[in-house]
Amino acid sequence: MPVSEYDQKLFLAACDKVINKECITNGIGTLKEKTLHAVLKNFYEPDTTCQEVKIDRFVADIQRSGEIIEIQTRNFNSMRKKLDKFLELCPVTIVYPIVYTKWLYWIDEKTGEVSPGRKSPKRGSFYDAFYELYKIKTYLVNPNLHICLTLVDAEEYRVLNGYGKDRKKGASRYDRIPVALIDELYIGTKEEYALLLPKSLPGIFGVKDYAKHAHIKIRYAQLAINIFKYIGIIEQSGKNGRSFLYRRNI
Repeated sequence: MPVSEYDQKLFLAACDKVINKECITNGIGTLKEKTLHAVLKNFYEPDTTCQEVKIDRFVADIQRSGEIIEIQTRNFNSMRKKLDKFLELCPVTIVYPIVYTKWLYWIDEKTGEVSPGRKSPKRGSFYDAFYELYKIKTYLVNPNLHICLTLVDAEEYRVLNGYGKDRKKGASRYDRIPVALIDELYIGTKEEYALLLPKSLPGIFGVKDYAKHAHIKIRYAQLAINIFKYIGIIEQSGKNGRSFLYRRNI
């Protein structure tokens, strides 16, 4: 279900708060790569006394009312030690943002000039989360761990410091500025993870079928199937040639 109008207003307020603060403090054009992280932290918990809370030798993005919320924009591998500690203490929700619609801007590192925005033809989806979720696969069965997949529209700024004639290949990302909240999906139980099995998926399916119905690449579909098997929402159901087949068991 799309997010409510109320949540949209709260999200835009968080955007204004973070972006205006950065511009006033550092000047226009000096927003840091953590802008998306900061916006989500202020959206999910506006009270700054609940942000950046030290717990043992770690710092939680948000701690409130007996729960911890971590905003993780990438590199789920780096969370393992933190999760080991936090999951012993209380429920933990990992918020993972996925860009739904993206407008791309290029920054000339010599002049500081920013190109006009170009809308990317690609759209993000909840299925884009498997690459990161696979990195913490063994934690996904912990009843204290929940995942919030957050779809946002964003402006992405990249620096023209790559190679090739246009200097775009291998260029570094400078920042992502969220502009709208599109949707959210909370998952934690088997029934909730089953929402990531497309309704159009046949009763017996293979990796290629999943990739086709989820509109993702084969390598990500393979990660998804691996996760689903580990969690226990699908099981092997024979083979088609050399390829394994699966079926839902929930």
